[in-house]
Amino acid sequence: MNTYIRSVGAFVPEKRVTNNDLSQIMDTSDEWIKSHTGIENRHVAEKGVTAADLAVKAAKIALERGGLSAEDLDMIILTTATPDYIGFPATACVVQDKLGAKNAGAFDLVAGCTGFIYAIDNAKNMILAGTAKNVLVVGSEVLTQVSNMQDRDTAVLFGDGAGAVIISESTNEESSIEHAILKSDGSGAEVLMRKVGGIKYPFVDGETTFNDTALYMDGQAVYKFAVKVNTNLIKELLERSNLAIDDISYIIPHQANIRILQAAAKRLKIPIEKFYFNLMEYANTSSASIPIALNEVYEKGLLKRGDNILFTGFGAGLTYGGTIVKW
Repeated sequence: MNTYIRSVGAFVPEKRVTNNDLSQIMDTSDEWIKSHTGIENRHVAEKGVTAADLAVKAAKIALERGGLSAEDLDMIILTTATPDYIGFPATACVVQDKLGAKNAGAFDLVAGCTGFIYAIDNAKNMILAGTAKNVLVVGSEVLTQVSNMQDRDTAVLFGDGAGAVIISESTNEESSIEHAILKSDGSGAEVLMRKVGGIKYPFVDGETTFNDTALYMDGQAVYKFAVKVNTNLIKELLERSNLAIDDISYIIPHQANIRILQAAAKRLKIPIEKFYFNLMEYANTSSASIPIALNEVYEKGLLKRGDNILFTGFGAGLTYGGTIVKW
C-alpha cells in the first residue's frame, strides 16, 4: 500500500489589491515591489473572514473533485499562521464542524510556511500506519489581517487564501507520496514571528498596540536562510530519490520571493522554467502557497498521472522541508 494526492482545491478572496493600490497608502511603488519580490498583486479577505472560512471553501472543492463526502474523512490537518483563536480551540475543529465531517479527528499543525509539507507527510504516515484512509490537509491564511501597514518591507509581501488536498491510500504504483525531508533551525525563531500575544511576550492592557501583535520579519536573515535551504533541499531530494532534474515535471516551491528561487536555481544550475510561480498574482500566502500553486497547475491541465513534482518550503520556526510526489 502507498498513499497519493487524490484531489486538490483552492480558494482565494475576490478582492484584489495591486502594487499601485499599496503605493497610495505607503511609501512604495509597483516598480520597487516587482523588482525586489516579483509580486504584482495579492488577494485580501474582508474583515471578519477567518482562516476557517477560507479553508472550508478550498476543502469543499477538493472533496467534490475527489468524489468524497465530508463523512468519508478520517482526519483533518490544518496548517496556519493565522488561526481563528490563539492556542485553542484548533481552527481544524472549526473546519470539521462547518464541513460536517462527523467521523474525522482534527488538529492544527504549526510549522510556518513549511506547514503544508509537514502536514502531507503526517497524513501519509497516518494512512500507512492504518489509522486513517482519507486525510484532508488544508493550508489557510489571512495574513493581511496581521500585517503592519506601517512597515512597507513586510506589508507588501503577503496575501490571503487557502489550498487543500485529500491524501488517500492507494495500490496504484503510478501515484504516490515519496519520502520527505523535514527540518528546523530554532536559533532563528525570532527572525520571523508575531511577537506579542503568547506566554513569553503577553498582551499588556493599555500598553500593547496592534503593531506589537503584527507580523515581524528580518528580511535579510530569512533571505539568506531560504536560499541556502532551498538549494540543499532540492539537491538532497534528487539524490535520495535517484532522480535527475529532467525527471521532475515541476518544482512547486513556497511562493515567497522570486529572488530567492532565482538564486537557488542559479546555484543548482537548474533552468528557472522548472519552477512554477504564481506569487505574481497571490503574493506570499504562507502555508497555503504550495497547494494554491498546485491547484493552479492542476486546473491548467499541466499534470498527468505519474509526473514527478518536487515541493520545497521554508518558514517561521525556522522550519524547512521538501518532498517528491508522483502525481
